[in-house]
Amino acid sequence: MLIDIHPSWKNVLSEEFDKPYFTDLVAFVKSEYATKRCFPKDSQIFSAFDWCPFEDVKIVIIGQDPYHGMGQANGLCFSVNDGVPFPPSLQNIFKEIENDLGTPFPTSGNLERWAQQGILLLNATLTVRESEAGSHQNKGWEKFTDAVIQAISYKKEQVVFLLWGGFAQKKGAKIDRSKHCVLESGHPSPLSANRGFWFGNKHFSRTNSYLKSIGKKTIEW
Repeated sequence: MLIDIHPSWKNVLSEEFDKPYFTDLVAFVKSEYATKRCFPKDSQIFSAFDWCPFEDVKIVIIGQDPYHGMGQANGLCFSVNDGVPFPPSLQNIFKEIENDLGTPFPTSGNLERWAQQGILLLNATLTVRESEAGSHQNKGWEKFTDAVIQAISYKKEQVVFLLWGGFAQKKGAKIDRSKHCVLESGHPSPLSANRGFWFGNKHFSRTNSYLKSIGKKTIEW
């Protein structure tokens, strides 16, 4: 696994790469990719950062770990490769966008188009073993992505953090809410959404209203 990450993030996170936990994490991930089928492909592990340089970050969405089915994960949370059926959570995200903004249901589940507009689509764990959800948790990724969130909170201002579900809300506990916009709701997974904790949160229109209020370009969801 090469630390092939956008230079802007290398500057921000350079101290993390030298810490013992990260050295151990790299060794673990290299071993896993050499001996088992893992996702996303190794060239896409840091895709969230490559598609959204540090200086461009306007919004952060936090997921848990990558999709673990063949051909699904592309390094961006909730996103799937073109041609892949939409997983249930992504379907519910798109339904809420459709209801909130009155826009047509998207035809592609590849969210690179979001990342290019300044949305960091950050999974807490950046890799996973095939068909084994959570298999790369507690190996160091969480420390790394905590450092990412803290760096954004500390070094930037007026970023929108979308925290969907209890996991993301815990992950975002250290965000400085005095200088950032934090929107919270239930998770878009069917279990949460069908109990009334997702639909109607209007996070997409609320995000655009906030961006407009601070003079930033709104998102084409």
